[in-house]
Formats: sequence, C-alpha cells, structure tokens
Amino acid sequence: MIYIRNEDNRPQFNLALEQYVFDSLDQFDQIFLLWINEPSIIVGKHQNTIQEINLDYIKKNNINVVRRLSGGGAVYHDYGNLNYTIISKSRDTSSFNFEAFSQPVIEVLAKLGVRAEFTGRNDITIDGKKFCGNAQYMKKGKVLHHGAILFDTDLSVLEQALRVSKDKIVSKGIKSVRSRVTNIKDHLTDDIDVEDFKQLLLDHMFKENKGIEEYKLTEQDYANINRLMEERYATWEWNFGSSPNFNIEKSNRFPSGKVETQIEVKDGIIENIKFYGDFFGSGELSDLEEKLRGIKYKEEEIKEVLEPIDIGYYFSGIDRDDLISCII
Repeated sequence: MIYIRNEDNRPQFNLALEQYVFDSLDQFDQIFLLWINEPSIIVGKHQNTIQEINLDYIKKNNINVVRRLSGGGAVYHDYGNLNYTIISKSRDTSSFNFEAFSQPVIEVLAKLGVRAEFTGRNDITIDGKKFCGNAQYMKKGKVLHHGAILFDTDLSVLEQALRVSKDKIVSKGIKSVRSRVTNIKDHLTDDIDVEDFKQLLLDHMFKENKGIEEYKLTEQDYANINRLMEERYATWEWNFGSSPNFNIEKSNRFPSGKVETQIEVKDGIIENIKFYGDFFGSGELSDLEEKLRGIKYKEEEIKEVLEPIDIGYYFSGIDRDDLISCII
C-alpha cells in the first residue's frame, strides 16, 4: 500500500486526483488518500444535480458543486469534514463491499472511546446517527472506495445547501436519501480537531499496514491531474450537463400575475420550454421560447440570451431577473 499526501482543498482537484490515481498508478496494489475540501456539494454520478441542491443558497455562499465518479447520494463537505479514499485491486468487482473498507474509521473511533457501527447499505453511525457515508466505483479489476466523515461540519449549512427547492422536478436521476446526521466531535471527550483526527487515522493505517510507503506525486503527475481537472471536474458539462434528462415545473407569482414554466432538459440543454399564466403581455411567447431552446440550462447563458430582449413586451411588469427566476 502507498499513501499519497494531499493538502489541496479544491474539490475539483481532489476528485481529479482520485481518478488519475485510480486510472494511472497500476503498479500499486493499494493506494490510500486523505483529503479535505473547501465548502462543496459532491453529487453522485447518476444524480440530477439541480434536483439535489439549493441553487440560490450555494450561489450566495460560494459553495462548489462537483460530480464524482461513484454512485450514491449528494453530500456536503467543508473544512470540518475529512474524506478518505482506498483504491485496491480486486478479483471480484461484481459486488460492492462497503463494510470492509469502513473498518479503519470504526477502529480509530473505538480507540477514542466512541462506539461506531456499520449500518444499512453504506453508512457508519454513532447512536443511530450517520456521520460517514461511503461510495464505491469499480472498473477493470479495481475498486475505488471513498467515505465522507462528518467530524466538525457546519450542519446548518449542510441542511441549507442540500435543501431541494419546492419546484416540481421529474427525473430518472437517483434522489438522495436524507438521514439523521451527527458530528464525531460531539461524541468525544478529548479536545481534538479534524487535523488531529486525520493524523490518528493516518497513524492507524501505517500501523496496520506494515508495508505502507509514502508516494510523492511527480511534476508530470500534477500536470496530468490538473489537465483532468480542467477537462472534467471544473466544467459545467460534467457537473451539471451530465445530469439525467429531466423535466421541471416552476410557478412564480408577481404583482402583475402568475407565471408557470415547464422545461424539458436533455444532456444539460433546454430542449423545450413553455410559459403559462394569468399575466399580461403583447409579444408572442412562442418567439421567446424559441430563443431559449437549444441553450444550456445555465443561468449565465440564459442571461446572455435574454439581455437584448424587452421582457416587458412579453410579460408586463416583469423584468429580466424575474423571468430568470421562473426558469432557473
């Protein structure tokens, strides 16, 4: 086993690092990573990103949104959250084994006097409350297992960031299942922070795996990771456009009337959009709808299309920002 030290807090980089190591460092049977992200929502590979996040809240609070390679539900990360990754060669990649990979975390907590247990499909809990969710990705005889540990995470932000809007969204994406959660720190008698806990977990891995060595990434490794980050994990196409096809219905009421919107999105592109309501306007809505078809379901691009248009001509008493709120 090798350990790769990583102090980068960008989720785009860290997920690119995971994939690069998984795909490229075939000379090692097992690889271990520990990493901490700045405030981020990490959505599962098969999820509809828009369905999982509170878009207004994450924009106001500069929270990253990044899609990962593995399945499962959306999770919130911040500086009080510790993530671990174990990459292992496996003869059997036909089934997921979450419990075996979760043991190091359970054993470290036992040394701190906290009884944690693996429960359900892929969770680790304390007193029935989840503090660690796990996910796995398998490919060509290898398994990537990673877990997100709530050590001292801001749970109020977690709740807000993952609060889905009241808009009706119909999608084939996998919806996250919200669980009762807790922070490890709330159950400790010792006054330690997330960096201390990180070191304890690292010490445990080195003790239990006698042959473990530290691997230092080369300049070429970093170049490859950064390229992968720019081409995938830092792109709208991967993080939002890769969402399953979905339909969204929105309803907004203004002093001048109610606007209802129905939108069909495919591969992140607005395939169809229709406006309804009891508002007044002079223009033919079909003309406006046609301008919005074929563009990305992305606020910046929608703003650009609407910039030269006299919105009041179509919706009396409604401005551009109002109309954008009827779409995004």
